[in-house]
Amino acid sequence: MKAFKDLQFVPHPTGLSIVQARMDFPNDYGVSVIQGGGAYSGNDSYEVAVMKGGNISYSTGITDDVLSYQTESEVSEIMKKVQQLKDVIPQ
Repeated sequence: MKAFKDLQFVPHPTGLSIVQARMDFPNDYGVSVIQGGGAYSGNDSYEVAVMKGGNISYSTGITDDVLSYQTESEVSEIMKKVQQLKDVIPQ
């Protein structure tokens, strides 16, 4: 299973002081993890979006929104849940 340690952060395309890591999984789901100014995160926390087919998904059963102020451990747990998702809910 992929976890926080496997994420590779790069500058966010907006050019703001935000870094982002995206990871897609074989089940067509993925995560977008950001940290920095303008994000719902702090110096030691992250904002996580669950992705489906490259877009944010609000109907996975994991969450119906982005997940704010997540620790590295919590990001890893979310990543684990996302990797276990199956297409049971229509998008």
